[in-house]
Amino acid sequence: MATTKGKTAPLKVIPLGGLDGIGKNMTVIECGPDMMLVDAGLMFPDDSQPGIDLVLPDYTYVLENEDKLRGIIITHGHEDHTGALPYLLQDLNNKVPIFSSKLTLGFIEGKLSEFRIRAPKFREVKGGSHVNLGCLSVDFFSMTHSIPGALGIFVKSPQGTVMHTGDFKLDQTPIDGVTPDYAAITRFGKSGVDLLLSDSTNATVPGFTKSEAEVGHSLYDAIKNADGRVFVASFSSHIHRLQQICDAAKACGRKIVVTGRSMLTNTRVARELGYLKIDENDLVDAYELNGIPENKVVVMCTGSQGEPLSALSRMANGEHKTLSIHDGDTVIISATPVPGNEKAVQQVVNSLAKLGCDVYDKHRCLVHVSGHGSQEELKLMLAMARPTYFMPVHGEAVHLRAHAKLGEKMGIPRDNIFVIDNGDSLEMRAGKVKRGRAVESGVVYVDGLRIGDTDPIVLRDRQKLANDGMVTVVATMSTKRKKIEAIEVSGRGVSFTIDDEFTSDASDSIMKMIEKGSFNFTSSGTDALRKAVRDSLSNFIWNRTHTRPMIIPVVMEV
Repeated sequence: MATTKGKTAPLKVIPLGGLDGIGKNMTVIECGPDMMLVDAGLMFPDDSQPGIDLVLPDYTYVLENEDKLRGIIITHGHEDHTGALPYLLQDLNNKVPIFSSKLTLGFIEGKLSEFRIRAPKFREVKGGSHVNLGCLSVDFFSMTHSIPGALGIFVKSPQGTVMHTGDFKLDQTPIDGVTPDYAAITRFGKSGVDLLLSDSTNATVPGFTKSEAEVGHSLYDAIKNADGRVFVASFSSHIHRLQQICDAAKACGRKIVVTGRSMLTNTRVARELGYLKIDENDLVDAYELNGIPENKVVVMCTGSQGEPLSALSRMANGEHKTLSIHDGDTVIISATPVPGNEKAVQQVVNSLAKLGCDVYDKHRCLVHVSGHGSQEELKLMLAMARPTYFMPVHGEAVHLRAHAKLGEKMGIPRDNIFVIDNGDSLEMRAGKVKRGRAVESGVVYVDGLRIGDTDPIVLRDRQKLANDGMVTVVATMSTKRKKIEAIEVSGRGVSFTIDDEFTSDASDSIMKMIEKGSFNFTSSGTDALRKAVRDSLSNFIWNRTHTRPMIIPVVMEV
């Protein structure tokens, strides 16, 4: 019965996230009674989302169709592909198998344990693995990225085929020796790729992305020429980069210190699984540094994005419990700021410069290369896959459209290229693809322990408070005398002084407005009075200061 339905129903591809920025990647692939999910990532908030901890894709559609869900496939271990998993798994009623590479599952296991999610149904796969998820047949192939164990997938269904590249670059000299599986990609291309979903992150960057191996030389030179201690900030999941830092440290005769919660966790997992090779004798605990010369130490730490609570930021501010950075130290920021983090990173760099540190970043020398393919690699992928239809994924609007243009240059008809938004869908019947019906989508905010109920109005209020502060006005109302007896004004975070003169003038303005109107000075009339007090004070403050703080009116009855 399921097979019959699968043969008649269209194949649906529904991105729930990942098409409005670099983050919260999540794509549904569905055919009849069977559905699979590719990635479940998060995004970190920007300045327009004060107080928000994490941003997740709205996966309501997955929950509504849980009975169809046959498995979750995670292409690699970065948080923009794994971070929403704990929240999703908590909301699902049934345990669903999670398919990914050994390292990715290791990272996920650590994250799920923090949420006390026990005994997840992990299914380890690798390049060349094959699984059946109902009428969906999935083949995995190896890809090169900035983390080991990155995978792409080729999906066969009764209605046609879909290839999803995952995040990738075509690195010919990867650190672990695992190159992209060109043979598999070409084989799938020859057998027929009806629809290709391909990484668009660097679609605006000409040429080829440099090999990760080239970073090793620059790291070695920077560490070799450093007089004092060397601090290297990088993504804790960038295992290839961490391996090169360790190799350079050892070659320079330096001991390695690891600090930062995620850095400690990820290096432990990667070492246990054999992806990160560090000799135990070369590792030193931060508490054991006394007696080791400063020119014999390399510290691997978190903080490449300027995170205020990261190890690098705390060391730069003198708040780290075991380590500090001082004059004569060298700091290497081995990462590119994620869009929105540029200011935070620059603040950390300035703090380090004031301490007298020698700071290296990608502008000074090659201490970082991207894990995503540039235009020529994206064109090579299109040439190997030879898709009939093409949908750019993983990027902002400018990246998706640039990738679409590359597709046109590679001979794909414009009508066969789909640049869509989160929640939009594509439907495939007999290998032909067209737009389908949109589904519920959007974002879910994580604010402390509260998930999903942060209203946009709350965010606007927070922005208002951040920009102009808050003014509280208390109006004391006499129900017997039918009038306002007194008005008190106070403020927090405002740029002007609230003194006796200001309060007197504000009170006069409020009283004039109330005298002009006809108000009911009883308990039932306080709402109208509050609105009048708020509007009057807001107009007064604007005319006096040209600012618009949040006004909180209080009417007290006496």
